Amino acid sequence: MNTQNCFHCGNNIVKAEEILFEEKSFCCTGCKTVYEIFSLNDLTCYYDFENAPGATPQDIKGKYDFLDNDDIVEKLLDFNEETTQIVSLYIPHIHCSSCIWILENLNKLNNGVTVSQVNFHEKKVRVTFNSENVSLKEIVVLLSAIGYEPYISLENFENMKKEVDRSLYYKIGVAFFSFGNIMLLSFPEYFEVGEFWIEQYKGFFRWLIFALALPPFFYSAWGYYVSAWKSIKSKMLNIDIPIALGIVVMFVRSTVDIAMGYGQGFFDSMCGLIFFMLLGKMFQQKTYNFLSFERDYKSYFPIAVTKILNDKSEVAIQVYDIQKGDRLLIRNQELIPVDGILISEKTAIDYSFVTGEAVAIDKKSGDKIYAGGKQIGNVIEMEVLHSVSQSYLTQLWSNDVFQKHFDRKYKTITDTISRYFTPALLLLAFASFGFWIFRDVTTAFNVFTAILIVACPCALALTAPFTLGNVLRIMGYRKFYLKNATVIEQLAKVDTVVFDKTGTITTNKKTSIIYEGIPLNEEELKLLKNALRSSNHPLSRRLYDFIPNQEKLETTHFEEVIGKGVFATVDGHTIKLGSSQFLQHMSENTHKKTKVHVEIDGVYKGSYVFNNQYREGLEQLFDKLSKRYNLVVLSGDNDGERKILEKMLPTNTTLVFNQKPEQKLQFIEKLQKEGRNVMMVGDGLNDAGALAQANVGISISENVNVFSPACDGILDATQFSKISYFLRLSKKAMLTIYMSFGLSLLYNVVGLSFAVTGNLSPLVAAIIMPLSTVTIVSFVTIMSNYFARK
Repeated sequence: MNTQNCFHCGNNIVKAEEILFEEKSFCCTGCKTVYEIFSLNDLTCYYDFENAPGATPQDIKGKYDFLDNDDIVEKLLDFNEETTQIVSLYIPHIHCSSCIWILENLNKLNNGVTVSQVNFHEKKVRVTFNSENVSLKEIVVLLSAIGYEPYISLENFENMKKEVDRSLYYKIGVAFFSFGNIMLLSFPEYFEVGEFWIEQYKGFFRWLIFALALPPFFYSAWGYYVSAWKSIKSKMLNIDIPIALGIVVMFVRSTVDIAMGYGQGFFDSMCGLIFFMLLGKMFQQKTYNFLSFERDYKSYFPIAVTKILNDKSEVAIQVYDIQKGDRLLIRNQELIPVDGILISEKTAIDYSFVTGEAVAIDKKSGDKIYAGGKQIGNVIEMEVLHSVSQSYLTQLWSNDVFQKHFDRKYKTITDTISRYFTPALLLLAFASFGFWIFRDVTTAFNVFTAILIVACPCALALTAPFTLGNVLRIMGYRKFYLKNATVIEQLAKVDTVVFDKTGTITTNKKTSIIYEGIPLNEEELKLLKNALRSSNHPLSRRLYDFIPNQEKLETTHFEEVIGKGVFATVDGHTIKLGSSQFLQHMSENTHKKTKVHVEIDGVYKGSYVFNNQYREGLEQLFDKLSKRYNLVVLSGDNDGERKILEKMLPTNTTLVFNQKPEQKLQFIEKLQKEGRNVMMVGDGLNDAGALAQANVGISISENVNVFSPACDGILDATQFSKISYFLRLSKKAMLTIYMSFGLSLLYNVVGLSFAVTGNLSPLVAAIIMPLSTVTIVSFVTIMSNYFARK
């Protein structure tokens, strides 16, 4: 073991200050203490991922005393309910796999930490902890003690300006400067100009070229050497190994040429290679950043929220139009889209989307309520504390609890090729070098370097992310929002499409409603309107809009039985609304229509009959889908509309009625056991379980805030008739991936055949390689846009 470097942080050790512990050398007591902490908690694997990955812990005595102030801690927390607290901390030292490993194992260092997740790209760790067992200050002190001191800026915490990493631009600039000047200084030798003064200064020019080549070799190309070395250490050979090897071989060979007086070497080619490789890297980075920007800032969830205006009227607005200070109305089972203060007297909030635990937490007027909670019970009013955090809602949607796991075929192909690509490439390069060395030394080196550079699995690796990223963006523009890119592959595999009826194939907006029964007076209509105000069921929403505006009354009790009806106490009167079974009235089967029955103070009054309006384009959509897919309509209603649906829909459509929410889920399970790939399209209310069970669950959004993280996509109701288009586009996306796989392999075969036969110079190879990436990205973008327009 090298005693000159600290085992923990890798810094040089002053001999007089060296600390020996368990036969390991440390530069200071801090590094030794961190090692002891890891050793005591059985976390010494930290040192297996990376050599000396740590940072020397700083003295932070008293620095974080301000975290004893509850008001300050409250501002820093993302979530704070009873025993569950969540905080996101920015940690500048995050730089390698060891960092990720130790930060995601904080629960082993302190059992008050429930879970910790690292966002490597943003250098953030999201810590979920129990404040009864550990405080935020103790977590920050622990992180500082192990060398991961977080950066906490109270003034600018929410909108912390991250430093922009411009190192890639500097590296490109250095490589371009050297490349241009070396080319200029090489002209006389290129054209074999034999002037006396040129011959006299030839040696000087060659060593000047050597000096100009050093910054690109040691600075611009440094990332390739680091990546290659890490790859070798982890025994996973990546594409940076042949690139780094090619650069080193060119540098060594050119240095030997100059030192021995054979010529000026290939420093121009080497600098050109580094320049074009970095240019390709920048293009790749720019495209990735563009796609993630599109995802974060343009693909808003089409969730409507009810805003209460100053004149007490209610209006539906999009979630991203919410402003600080707005008054919102949240009904039973609706998602709380932003942090706010509860204005109503009391409520219960289910935070299972955030914490994973379905325990309702009681809240009273003036309490803070957090985004991501689901309101249970009577309608509430809340005041917004700050506008919606798009990234926070996306994070909820992407929670591991709601992920569906399946094999990704294209990823298997990519992984397999990547695994064998580098070893095969190195073997080919050395074999070709061995063949040419006995014929022509210059050609042998050229062939060896050209093979290492021209072959590129990058284009292969980029094919899937760029295609799926672009299709995700196109679908977003057309108001179909998917959880992530992998849903596209699942959509392409679908062979059975199951539709819910109420609120999915029927529309909330155009239904004609007729009342049958004892006429209702003004007072009774007032009671009905107030009872319906809390409910989020499509029929309740339609009936609420149908009854004229009434005075707001106090609702002291509200209960909604999913799939059955509503029970409420308004202004001292009991109201029951729902199916005939729920009201224990006459059997509905004698009147095969969709009805909501009404009972006030135990007296049956009558029923509202809904003549359902089916969505525009429904018949054409089913006609298109029936040619390729098995179609099913599942409904919780009675079969009163069977004849209408049989007339409207293709003959091979299966119609199933009287299905409770759990029966819908079982129906999907049964189809899957038969080997079907099922897509479920529903409204996310009575069919949340079925959406979660289906291979792909799509929630239709129509001025209702019923977002369920269990669904894989949200479709704006206006785009319902385009479902067949989206399914077709997903199939074309997979076709594009396989076509570009073929194109990428063809490029590698042609490029390598030219390189092996000595017909490709290293510089041309360096230009072609990033061009192949540009070609593939352009191809998948053009093809996916073409299929989208078609």
